[in-house]
Amino acid sequence: MVKVFENTDNLNQKLATLFVEKAQEAIEANGKFTVALTGGSSPAGLHRLLASDTYKNKVDWNKTYIFWGDERWVPLDDEKSNAGAAFKDFLNNIPIPEGNVFPMWKKGFEPEAYAKEYETILDNHLEDGDKFDLIILGMGDDGHTASLFPNQEVILKEKEKKVAAYFLAPQDMYRITLTAPLINKAKQIVFIVFGEKKSNALYEVIEGKSNSNLYPSQLINKGSKNVTWMVDKAAASKLSL
Repeated sequence: MVKVFENTDNLNQKLATLFVEKAQEAIEANGKFTVALTGGSSPAGLHRLLASDTYKNKVDWNKTYIFWGDERWVPLDDEKSNAGAAFKDFLNNIPIPEGNVFPMWKKGFEPEAYAKEYETILDNHLEDGDKFDLIILGMGDDGHTASLFPNQEVILKEKEKKVAAYFLAPQDMYRITLTAPLINKAKQIVFIVFGEKKSNALYEVIEGKSNSNLYPSQLINKGSKNVTWMVDKAAASKLSL
């Protein structure tokens, strides 16, 4: 399902409302809410909204568990850290217990070892060890999502691991990510995509030929009822909607 919004403000307000609804539903049904956040610049507006008085008092943060879809392998105080940005805009401004937040980085670990540790954390907190209530994803203008990058066959073809770490040579750094099979088991997946520079990739992922090696976002349950694309008009400009 693709939902097109006039602007990013409208999109973020709708997503913040959805976040609250999914949190309330999950907590009522199972006593907790598990969510994976996206990184990059896309979620900044959403995070500020969720930390505002309008939204933050509508979620039981004591029963909410925060994870990430992916991360650069850098400390939280590094400007490249997805989790670091989320703490600044969001998590430091809500009453969530420290033990309910699980950044994809830990001092003293190598990335591959912490990927295994993160799998154990997921086993202990997710329904059936592998079902998030909500995963929020972004998409790059190259069609990547999470740390599933084009032409990185090892990670794109991963079938067994829930979490994987690998060295991304074009960026000269390690990344850690949820894998496509795990993401696809989530009860609700929401992509957020802004801007004209992503319009070509969005077209290829949604309406183009199947080529997940070039456009890895195609690995995520295309056309499934549990996947919603929330995009602004600029990003949607090449879609035949």
